[in-house]
Amino acid sequence: MTNDQIQKARLVIKNKPYLMWSTKNYDELSPESVFENVINYGDWSDFITIKEIFGIKQSSDLFNEIKSKRRSNLTPQTINYFTKYFNKYAQRGTF
Repeated sequence: MTNDQIQKARLVIKNKPYLMWSTKNYDELSPESVFENVINYGDWSDFITIKEIFGIKQSSDLFNEIKSKRRSNLTPQTINYFTKYFNKYAQRGTF
């Protein structure tokens, strides 16, 4: 993951503070926290934006990393949907 990608992802959160209301320090956000908040609280266009920044493979990797943590803030519905989504699209490298 490049620094440019991380900066663009942080900018998504900065421009849409409703995605992460617990901080004002956007320059220190990790890619995992940005991605987690986008898929938990964003709409479809927010997800598409973040997926275009990271790419399908890195997005899938971030999701799997977040999902596999002992404690995750992802809702069961979010886990279910994106597990199916990435199983379908990340395997083929499309969409």
